[in-house]
Amino acid sequence: MPTHSDKIQRIALASIAVALAVMAIKYAAYALTGSVALLSDALESIVNLVTAIAALLAIRIGSRPADKHHPFGHHKAEYFSAVLEGVLIVIAALMILSEAYDAVLRPREISEPLLGMLVNLIATALNAGWAWLLIDRGRAWRSPALAADGWHILADVATSIGVLAGLLLATATGWSLLDPLLAAAVALHILWTGFRLMRSSMSGLMDETAGAEVEREIRALISANGTGALQVHDIRTRAAGPATFIEFHLVVPGAMTVAESHTICDRIEDAIEAAIPGSEVLIHVEPEYKAKAKGALRL
Repeated sequence: MPTHSDKIQRIALASIAVALAVMAIKYAAYALTGSVALLSDALESIVNLVTAIAALLAIRIGSRPADKHHPFGHHKAEYFSAVLEGVLIVIAALMILSEAYDAVLRPREISEPLLGMLVNLIATALNAGWAWLLIDRGRAWRSPALAADGWHILADVATSIGVLAGLLLATATGWSLLDPLLAAAVALHILWTGFRLMRSSMSGLMDETAGAEVEREIRALISANGTGALQVHDIRTRAAGPATFIEFHLVVPGAMTVAESHTICDRIEDAIEAAIPGSEVLIHVEPEYKAKAKGALRL
């Protein structure tokens, strides 16, 4: 039976095949029309292929178990892939802007626009379905690399829709300037997408918390399973790809034995790990004189 990591790697590998197919279809659409917008769309698809390969490598590295040089695992490898994808999205947008600027200076005649749009529409539909699948699976399996790849492809879908709209208007009105102008507008949208992707990935690299909702769930689980302890304080979390690291101080009566306090810790750990997949819990047990008057969760 395939493991969680195997499933992620298989879908990442399939992304490479999808990227190759979409790139070929979009280049065929450009070859038919000579449209700068379709050429820009094809250039963006090359980036999709590169990022799909980067995502697969990051996922494979991130799935490796902890070792003596990486005692907390390799989970953050996926964030590096997501940052790379953000950078490549920005590069693709700048390439599109360059082509659009050249087309404004030297207008190009568009041939076979309707056939070119139909061919591009096939690639767009394929991309849209695959982007939805990657984002959905990335969230469900807590894989930043898969989700980032999905959002990147979704940006490509937005590009393609803009390109098709521009070609349709240019064909209907005869105003060929619409082709590069709309391509430039979509490129600016892609720039914003790349910036957001890099910002969210950097948050993971900087050990941002797992989020308020997760922390509320942790508090509720501790309260429900911490019978025998007195309070909990200094709860800290950080997310690293599919892993969530959780640590806190558990205050117990001073007369309690090590075995009794260990039983409470095991009960809390089991409850958290069952409710939050990929969680790794570290509990520091303290005697009652270490209790805090403020900011603590009383049990």
